[in-house]
This record gives sequence, structure tokens and C-alpha cells, in this order.
Amino acid sequence: MVKIKPFKGIRPNPDYAKQIASLPYDVLNTEEARVLASENPYSYLHIDKAEVDLAKESSPYAEVVYQKAAANLKEFILKQWLTQDSQEHYYLYRLTMNGRSQTGLVVCTSIDDYIAGKIKKHEFTREEKELDRIRHVDACDANTSPIFLTYRENETVNDLIADWQQKHTPIYKFESFHQVTHEIWVINEEAMITRLTTLFATDIDALYIADGHHRTESAVKVGIKRREAFPNAKDDAEFNSFLSVLFPKEQLAILDYNRVINVPIKTDFIEELKKSFIVSRVGTEVFKPAKEKTIGMYLAGVWYQLTVKPEAIPTDEVARLDVSILQNEVLTPLFGIEDIRTDKRIDFVGGIRGLEELERLVDAGTFTVAFAMFPTTMEQLLQVADSGKIMPPKSTWFEPKLLSGLFIHDLASH
Repeated sequence: MVKIKPFKGIRPNPDYAKQIASLPYDVLNTEEARVLASENPYSYLHIDKAEVDLAKESSPYAEVVYQKAAANLKEFILKQWLTQDSQEHYYLYRLTMNGRSQTGLVVCTSIDDYIAGKIKKHEFTREEKELDRIRHVDACDANTSPIFLTYRENETVNDLIADWQQKHTPIYKFESFHQVTHEIWVINEEAMITRLTTLFATDIDALYIADGHHRTESAVKVGIKRREAFPNAKDDAEFNSFLSVLFPKEQLAILDYNRVINVPIKTDFIEELKKSFIVSRVGTEVFKPAKEKTIGMYLAGVWYQLTVKPEAIPTDEVARLDVSILQNEVLTPLFGIEDIRTDKRIDFVGGIRGLEELERLVDAGTFTVAFAMFPTTMEQLLQVADSGKIMPPKSTWFEPKLLSGLFIHDLASH
């Protein structure tokens, strides 16, 4: 069972909520962030990617960037663009995209639950990315972005959340990136807070990282550093927990996470594919896989359907994922791409950009071949995490994205 706790959220003045809220730091490159921030002085990117306020030649990992982030956070609070609640609350965060809604409970989760494996992961992290967020959280003395967690649905929790939404008015409601509607409620009744805390402690076996593995590792490591710095702190010190948004898995959607490759294509490439796939020529019309074990391929202006042969489907939870089959049957043996995290010949295109983006990249000559994937399912994610195994990198793309800047968790209380 898992521990959650309320917190005194630092959040936008309602007059500025839409202007402050930004896409997460890790889905924008520095130039994209610089453009958005230059047009909007309220943008949370001034805190989350503070290099946008420094010279273009500045490294995003220079110490001055983290100090600038901390200074900007203080300035936002001083100007009352961001304010801190005087009491500890839970919050609800509903995102609606293309007519589909998902509601998350905004809480603080326990670093001890993560250490004990009650908050489960399905990806490895990269040290340099961890270090970036460790330095950012350390400098700001706050969890500056929430972790996107999921759990197996609980009817009682669902009913309580739905009832609260029905009986209360959201404090923010606005439409932002990709026509997503964002709504926030404050849960400020002690009885409701206690009920939710108890339900998670008694009825929810585990939480699962959906998105934000680097942020989770970083938050936990900052918490451990604080424990060493303040050995006499109370168990409920803020640094012993980290900011999270918890969604029931049944409400979530994983989009396709597609691959584009820049390698020479050998004349016998299609024949090599036929060893593991049934290869069907589709033509010039975009082919989007409609089921598992089916992959779309765009090569030289033509789409193909690759259907995995039954004998090429492993039984292992990880190896049988479509992204693993592509890796093990195509990327490694035919292209020599062993590590997709570091190999410069491969890139990834989130499903929100559409398959036309794959065509554009190949037609422009930037890449030679593209693969359109059927999305990994939520149940596959949970099964892999429960087994203690790790998915290949870039296996999941969640939409809609949680915006940053709507909640900050202050670590300063010892």
C-alpha cells in the first residue's frame, strides 16, 4: 500500500494561470522554449528552462542557469504571479483532449515508497538528465514539475473524485497547447483529505511511473541529500516526499512513439524483412497500424505493412513488445543500431505529430526510412513494471501532457 500526503501548493494567481502554464521542459528544445518565453513574460519556462533568459551561447547545464531558475521563481512569487496556499490541500487536475477526459489527484508521494519498490518504474534513466533536474530542484528548493503516476482503478476513489468535481467549481479552467482543456479543483476539506489518504494506504497496492522517470529519480536523490543535511528532521519533512499527479490507468491513453532512421538501405532489405515479417506494399496512402504486431514502414515514398510472423513473437513480457520486436528483428541485425539512446542514426517522433511528420522527414532526405508503431498498452506497461523489468527507451508517449507551473511543492520545511 502507498503513502500520499497533502501539501501547501505554490500555484498561479488565477488571473495568470493560462499564461504561466507551459509544456514540460523535456518536450521542448531550448530554441522552441526561447520563442515561447520571449513572447510571454509569465511563462513558467522562465523557471523550468531558465536558459531562455540567458545568452544563446550559454550551456543549458551551466550553474548560472539553475541560479537564474531560483531567482525567477522568487520573482514570480514576489510579484504574486505565483502564491502559496496557507493550508495543506489535495488538488484535482482534469485534462480533456478530443472529447476524452482524465482526472488526476495531485499529491505528494513518499520517497521511501519509491525506494521500497511501491512506486514502480519501467524505464532506465540517463545520469546527465538526472543531474540536470537534481541541480534544478536543489537550486529552487522545490519540486518544480509533477511526476505523472498511474494506478489500477479503485471505484471508491473514482466516486469520491467525481462527486467532488460535481459539487465544486474549478479554480482554473482554460484551453492551451493542442486544444487541451485544463481544469483544477482544490480539495480543502479535512474529512475528504483524510478519506483519500486512508484509501491509498489501505486499497492501492502500488503506483507506476507513466511519465517522468528522470524527475522521479532526481526528486528522490534530492530528498536523500536533504536527509543527510538535516538528520534530525521530522518524518513528515517536505523533502521526504515529491510532487505527483495520480491517474487511474483506465483513463489514460498511450500514443504511438515512432522511429525514423538515417542509414543506407541495402538492395535486399525487403527480402531480409520477410524472414520475420509478412511484408505488404500499401502504396502512397499513410498506413497507421490498427493492432499489435503490425508495424507501418515508409520507404522511398511508399508505405508498407509489416506483420510479425507468429514464430517471431517471443513470450517474454518485454521482448514481445512491438518496439522490442522492431529493435531485435530490424534495428540491430539489419542496421547495426544497438543502443537507441545514444545512436545518432535514430530519432523518435511522438504520435501527437502525426504520421505525416514521418513522411516529411523521409521525403526531405533527413532520414531514409520510418517506422509507425502501434502504441504500447497501459496493461503492458503495468505488467512489465510488476515483473521488475525495463521497457526499451521511447516505448510510450502519453497525451495530453501535464502542464508545468500549475503546482510547485516547496521543500523548505524541515
